Amino acid sequence: MITWVRRHHEALVLVLSVLLLGGGGAAWWAGAHPTADWMWIAGTLLGLAFALTATIEAARHKRPTVDIIAVLALGGALWVGEPLAGAIITLMLATGQVLDERAEARARRELSLLVARAPRRARKVVADGLVEISIDEVALGDHLMVRTGEVVPVDGRLLVPGTFDESALTGESAPVDRPAGDDVRSGVVSAGGPVEIVTTTTAETSTYAGLVRLVEQAQAASAPFVRAADRMAILFVPLTLVLAAIGWIVSGDPVRAVAVLVVATPCPLLLAAPIALVSGLSRAARLGVVIKGGGALERLADGKVIVFDKTGTLTRGRPTLTDVVAAAGADADEALRLGASLDQASAHVLAGPIVQAATARGLALTMPTDVAETHGQGVSGTVDGHAVRVGRLDWIIGPHPDQWARQVRRRADLDGSLAVLVEVDGAIAAALLLHDPIRPDAPRMVRALRGAGIRRVVLATGDRADVADMVGRVVGVDTVLADCDPADKLRALTAEAKTAPTIMVGDGINDAPALAAASVGVALAARGATASSEAADVVLTVDRVDALADAILVARRSRGIARQSVAVGMGLSLVAMVAAAAGLLAPAVGAALQEVIDVLAIGVALRAVLPGQLHSVTLAAQDRETLAGLREEHDALGPLVERVGQVADALTTHEPDLAEVHDLMRSLDDDLLPHEREDERVLLPLVARALGSTDAVAALSRTHAEIEHQVARLHRLLSGIDDEARGGDPVAPEDVVELRRLLYGLYAILRLHNAQEDEGAMSLTTV
Repeated sequence: MITWVRRHHEALVLVLSVLLLGGGGAAWWAGAHPTADWMWIAGTLLGLAFALTATIEAARHKRPTVDIIAVLALGGALWVGEPLAGAIITLMLATGQVLDERAEARARRELSLLVARAPRRARKVVADGLVEISIDEVALGDHLMVRTGEVVPVDGRLLVPGTFDESALTGESAPVDRPAGDDVRSGVVSAGGPVEIVTTTTAETSTYAGLVRLVEQAQAASAPFVRAADRMAILFVPLTLVLAAIGWIVSGDPVRAVAVLVVATPCPLLLAAPIALVSGLSRAARLGVVIKGGGALERLADGKVIVFDKTGTLTRGRPTLTDVVAAAGADADEALRLGASLDQASAHVLAGPIVQAATARGLALTMPTDVAETHGQGVSGTVDGHAVRVGRLDWIIGPHPDQWARQVRRRADLDGSLAVLVEVDGAIAAALLLHDPIRPDAPRMVRALRGAGIRRVVLATGDRADVADMVGRVVGVDTVLADCDPADKLRALTAEAKTAPTIMVGDGINDAPALAAASVGVALAARGATASSEAADVVLTVDRVDALADAILVARRSRGIARQSVAVGMGLSLVAMVAAAAGLLAPAVGAALQEVIDVLAIGVALRAVLPGQLHSVTLAAQDRETLAGLREEHDALGPLVERVGQVADALTTHEPDLAEVHDLMRSLDDDLLPHEREDERVLLPLVARALGSTDAVAALSRTHAEIEHQVARLHRLLSGIDDEARGGDPVAPEDVVELRRLLYGLYAILRLHNAQEDEGAMSLTTV
C-alpha cells in the first residue's frame, strides 16, 4: 500500500485537491461558509505539505528550486485569510505534477518498450532437435531456431530466407524480407515462417543488448537549458519578493503581497522545458536515434561542423560481391556456388556477402560437412563430394603466387577491393572480389545536413588517399583527411572544434576516442553495439545515416519549443505579478490565472511530442511496395551488368567467338531493357512524387535513353558482322575492337546509371 501511494502520490494529491476545492465550493453555494473555509484550509495545508516536501528534497540534494515561492504563497494565503486562493494553488501544483508525469511517461514510452522486449531465452538447434537455453549461454557460431512471432535473441546470419518486423529498431512498420545469407539483428521479430540463424555475436555484444544499455544511459539527464531555466527561476525568487514587498509597502495591505506570491508560483511552468526536451528524445527514438539525455540533445542542436569516419558511416561497412574472376577452365557460377555453400557454416564477416550473392544469382546451395575454420585465414570442408577451401590468397596459394593470382591482387588493389580465393579439389577455381560500397543515401544525407544548418563536412579516415578522395567527391564533403589513426582524428577534431561546435560520426572501436572528445559523438549501431556506441552521445539504431539530419532537426525544434514555453510562461507570470502588486488581482483570481498560465506553458512544451518537419521522404504504402519490387529487380540485374564487362574482357581479335556476345544481347533484350522501360514508366513518376520535383529524375530519364541507344548500336554492329560472316568473310579485327569499345561504353553507362538510381531512387527504401 505504501509503495502504491509513493508511486501515485501526484495523482492522489490531485484527486484530494479537486475534492476539497470542489467540496468547499459546493458548501459555499449551499450557504455553509464555515464548512467551505475549513475544506479550503485543508486543501491549502495539503498543498503546503506537498510544496514543503519538494523544497526539503531539493535542498537535501543541493538542487535549485522555486518551490519556496509556493510555500510562501500557501502560508501567506492562510495568514491573510484567503483559503480559496491556497486551495487553487494546491490544485495548480498537483495538476502541473500530473501533467509532467504523464508527458514524461509518454515521451519515454518508446525507450521503455525497447527495454521490456529484451529476449531472455533462445532455442538452440542440436543433433536431437531443439534445446531451450538461456540467452547468456548462446555462443558464437551456434545454430538457433526462431519461430513465428518470436524476437530474434542474438545477431546472426540467415540460413534460409525470412520476413521480419524490424519496427522496434527502425520505426518502420512494414515487414522486411531478408534473403538467406543476410544478417539479422537481435530485437527484430520473425513475421514469416520459422527461420534458422547461425550466430555472429554473443548475447552481451548483440545489437539489442547494446541498445538496452544505451537506453539506460539515455534516461533523463538534466539538460543545460533545464539548468539555465532553474537559474532563471532562482533569479525569479528575489524579484518576486521585491514586487511583493513593494505592493505591501505601497498599499499597506499584506493581501497584495500574497497576491504577488500566488501569481508567481512557477513550479509547473518550470516543468515545461524538461517536457519539451524529453519529448524531443522520444521523437528521436521513434526515428531510430537514441540521444543520451537532454544535454546531448542541446549540443546536437548547436552543431555546425560534422566529421565523418568512412567505413560503416559513408560506406555500408559490409562488403558486397562485385565480381567473380574464374581461373582458366573453371566455371564462375559453380565456383561461387561451392564457395558460398561452404561459407554457410562460417561466422566470418565476408561469408555473409558471399552467401547472399550466390542466393541472389539463384544458385542452389547445399550444406557442407567436415567444416574447419582457420581464424583470420579461411574455411575448409566438403561440398557435394568436393574438397573446398575459401580464404585469403596467401593462405590458399602460399607466399609465391602465380601470374593469374598476381593479376587478381593488382585488380583488387586498384579497385580498393578484397580478394577471396575458392579452391576446389586442390585447384584454384575463382577469385571473389568484394568491395565496401558507398551508402546510396550518403550524398542525400550530406545535402540534408547542410539544409539542417551544418556549415562544414569533413571526412577523416584511416584509408589511403585515393579511396578516401573518391568517397569524398561522391558524397560531397568539404575536406578529406586520409591515412588517419585515432590520434590524427583527435587532432583534426580539436582543430575543427576551435571554429564551431563539432559533431563526430563513426562506428568502429578506433572511433571511440574521437567520439568521446567531440561536442557530440554519433555512433552507428545498426549492426551491433561497439565501444563507439558506449562512448557516443547519440546512437543511430537504424542502418540509415540520413536519420542523423532528422535528429538534428528534432533537436533544434525541441530546444526552440523549450525556450518558447519558458518565455511564454515566465513572461505572462511577470505581467500578472505587476498587476497583483498594483492591486488589480485578488489572490483567488491570481491563483486561477496562474493555473491558466502554467497549463498554457506546458501545452506549448507538449508541441514537441507532435511530428515536425523532417528531411526523410515519406512514401505511401503502395509506392513503398512498388519501389521494393523494382529494387529487387534492380539488384537482380547486377550480375548481368558485370557480365557486360566480362564479355568485353574475353573478346580477342584472333579468331573471335561471338557466341557469348549474342547470348549477352538476348539477355539485354529480355531482361535489362524491359526493366529500364518499366523504371521509366513507374519508378520515375513515383520518385518525382516523393521528392516533389520532376527535375530530380531528369538525369535518370536521360540515361535510360542512352542505354537504349547503346544497345541499339550494338545490335546494328552485330547484324553487320553477322551479314559479312554469312557471306563467307571472317570477322575483321577492327570490328572486334569496335564491338569491345561499345560493350565497355555500355558497361560504364550501366554502372553510372545504377549508382544514380541507388542514390536518387532506391535509397528511399533504405532501412
